[in-house]
Amino acid sequence: MRPPVLDIDALLDDPGTGIIVCCGSGGVGKTTTSAALALRAAERGRKVVVLTIDPARRLAQAMGIEALDNTPRPVTGIRPMVEEGAQRLSGDQGSLDAMMLDMKRTFDEVVESGASPEKAKQILENPFYIALSSSFAGTQEYMAMEKLGQLHRDAARDGTYDLIVVDTPPSRSALDFLDAPERLAGFLDGRLIKLLLAPARGPARLMTAGFSLITGALTKVLGGQMLRDVQTFVTALDTLFGGFRQRAEKTFALLQADGTAFVVVAAPEPDALREAAYFVDRLTDDDMPLAGLVVNRASPSARTDLSAEEAIAAADRLRAMDSSSLTAGLLQLHADRVRIIEREQRLRDRFAASHPHVPTAVVPAMASDVHDLDGLREVGVRLADQG
Repeated sequence: MRPPVLDIDALLDDPGTGIIVCCGSGGVGKTTTSAALALRAAERGRKVVVLTIDPARRLAQAMGIEALDNTPRPVTGIRPMVEEGAQRLSGDQGSLDAMMLDMKRTFDEVVESGASPEKAKQILENPFYIALSSSFAGTQEYMAMEKLGQLHRDAARDGTYDLIVVDTPPSRSALDFLDAPERLAGFLDGRLIKLLLAPARGPARLMTAGFSLITGALTKVLGGQMLRDVQTFVTALDTLFGGFRQRAEKTFALLQADGTAFVVVAAPEPDALREAAYFVDRLTDDDMPLAGLVVNRASPSARTDLSAEEAIAAADRLRAMDSSSLTAGLLQLHADRVRIIEREQRLRDRFAASHPHVPTAVVPAMASDVHDLDGLREVGVRLADQG
């Protein structure tokens, strides 16, 4: 049984699609897929911004931008599609902006927007905040959702964009993107943080001998100055905590809305498809709209019906007559390629058997790395051409 086909152009052309989130495990081509979708949507008439969290900065190079940062930058060289075969495409002039998440800058913006100038300065200069905003586990994923929320609010206010494409962080687990807000909020609401806030929130009687004993132990472990930095940071951040939770809840609801579409990206490898299966199940459990699966970098199909077994048998016969036969070597290469194609097909069939209703697009691997807009266009064509 073959899964239904993921119709990429129908997804991009649907004016009800306002957000596309590309997700999956690391190293499966999420960034390239995100950029290709964004470019194709723009050239089909949408006003698009693509947000990437790729540390290699390949997206900037492919889109001809000197450097990406936390501010959307216009991409030049967009070619509006007027017609393509028998399909009717948008004649409107589309546009494409690209940006790269600056995790710390986004965190700074959250602080600056939710605190007075004096309180914000106190937080931003705190050594513990500097460490947290730059390296705390889950901060990148949380800030990706923060930036998505900002872009959506801006688009709703001024109509700059009608489609936001998000390239999720290259996390160990694709689920980190959905779990990060709760993890960070849980940290800020944890027992240790509440304990450190106790002197600031409560009366002096809370400073009991027991509390002093605990802080004395923490001082020995962390050092007196670091403990004071943590307490100062936590006290200052306490006024912002409600905003953290509120925005996280709003963004989570936004991800569940009808205008959002999740595209799960995987490579034709066991681990990547297993991760994709976990993510599909999680999206289903969380009532999030799944558009479908993209199997990226698939081996191109063989242009002959010669099976691997037939090729090997023929190669063996030729080697028996001539040990240095070039034809025998080519037959062996063909057999190896066919076996790779068959292995990938079995993996896709296994995924389809457990998720029969997930629309799927299979994208053949490119002969070389994508490094410009033409390369991204070709990826877009392969995404859309599932005939």
